[in-house]
Amino acid sequence: MTELTNHFRISDFTDDSKPREKLLNFGADVLSDAELLAILLGSGTKERNVLELANFILKENGGLIGLRKIHKEELIKVEGIGSAKATAILATIELGKRFSKAVQGNDQRPRLRCPEDIYEYVHYQMEHLDHEELHIISLDTKYYVIAEEMLYKGTINTSSIRVAEIFKKPLLLNAATFVLVHNHPSGDSTPSAADIVTTRNIIDVGKKLDLPLLDHIIVGAGTYSSIKNYLN
Repeated sequence: MTELTNHFRISDFTDDSKPREKLLNFGADVLSDAELLAILLGSGTKERNVLELANFILKENGGLIGLRKIHKEELIKVEGIGSAKATAILATIELGKRFSKAVQGNDQRPRLRCPEDIYEYVHYQMEHLDHEELHIISLDTKYYVIAEEMLYKGTINTSSIRVAEIFKKPLLLNAATFVLVHNHPSGDSTPSAADIVTTRNIIDVGKKLDLPLLDHIIVGAGTYSSIKNYLN
């Protein structure tokens, strides 16, 4: 007796249900994350069709946010993912990062007036990192970005941050104000007591230099915190 299975080949789908045809007929924006990834993969395995394989990869890695953290070695452990498909996925992720930055700087410089603006500007490049980074963003009088610089990389001990180094670049650029951003690889964006103390010290120095800190944002996994909200 033949064993029944719920596994379907992608060829069993109607044309309107196949990811490639669906994109051509209705546009890329109607496709799910799994369907877009399935187009990139091209084929599945005997056990999983390409859509099932795409869903498995997303589920195992916590969706798109988790997938942005993945390494080639982890991808090729998945049955059906060889070096070619792994490098295609990694290249697409990197293109997404670069495209996001290019779009932001195409029409005009990004304008960061509030915590939400800051988070939207930095989250794509920072929330997926498996290590800590501290960035400083210099702004002009209308809050447009002049420059962004990474000051620290690795495990950041806020007590060891040199305040003089924080102000060096904004002063050289004649910035009107600036923003600090760092990430928590744990995913929890809650500031530590040291984060709050360090931020308070930077605010005090900024007042003396007539170079105020607009905000200090901590980026987590899909979330963020404004340290200034903890100072009131």
